[in-house]
Amino acid sequence: MAINYLPSHNNDEEKLLSSLGTEAFDAIKSRNPAAPLHNLEDVPLLTVPGDISQPDAGQELVAQTVARFGRLDTFVSNAGICNFEEFLEISPESYQRHINTNLSGAFYAVQAAAQQMSKQEPQGGSIIGISSISALVGGAQQCHYTPTKAGILSLMQSTATALGKYNIRCNALLPGTIRTQLNDEDLKDGSEKKAHMESRIPLGRLGRPDDLAGPALFLAAGELSSYVTGATLLVDGGAFVNFQ
Repeated sequence: MAINYLPSHNNDEEKLLSSLGTEAFDAIKSRNPAAPLHNLEDVPLLTVPGDISQPDAGQELVAQTVARFGRLDTFVSNAGICNFEEFLEISPESYQRHINTNLSGAFYAVQAAAQQMSKQEPQGGSIIGISSISALVGGAQQCHYTPTKAGILSLMQSTATALGKYNIRCNALLPGTIRTQLNDEDLKDGSEKKAHMESRIPLGRLGRPDDLAGPALFLAAGELSSYVTGATLLVDGGAFVNFQ
């Protein structure tokens, strides 16, 4: 597994990267106790620094991945930012930053992945674009964010039609309100907004990052989803169908 990250973006960068290795180690050992892993250095995890909004970052991520693991079977485009702002106060710089990271970065990275998948033998792979429920509904303080997520959905639909001839499947995951670093302060425990959001979700809780793992695995695994491409999969606890 290879992961791109923005260097020096997090004050606890080394701690974060180390925790990724620990989580991967524990996950592998829990599923296969006989796996030949003795320490974190044995974990098949590659971390690649780079600003995904730049065209060369996706190319470098794919190149290092192939150099380490031999080929590329699954690619998840997940990088994104979201600063809640009033529409009348969004600066051109803020708008462009969201476009560059969320949409342009996804385009460059997905293209790099597809270029590799189209030329490797055997040909093919699975590309998963992390869109959002925001691709389908509005957000008063997300006027610079929601268009980028609609763009990811459209990108997956169009690349599905463009890349099928290479046996490359492209699908979009649309998370609902997932508790992550992006919204941790905005949806902190005990806040009115958190309680309001949970009241609108039929399952009665905010999503967790782990809630996306199963749907992503389904789309990644050819034995499970070999005839699924251009699809849109909502992972929102039922929120979208309850917005009325």
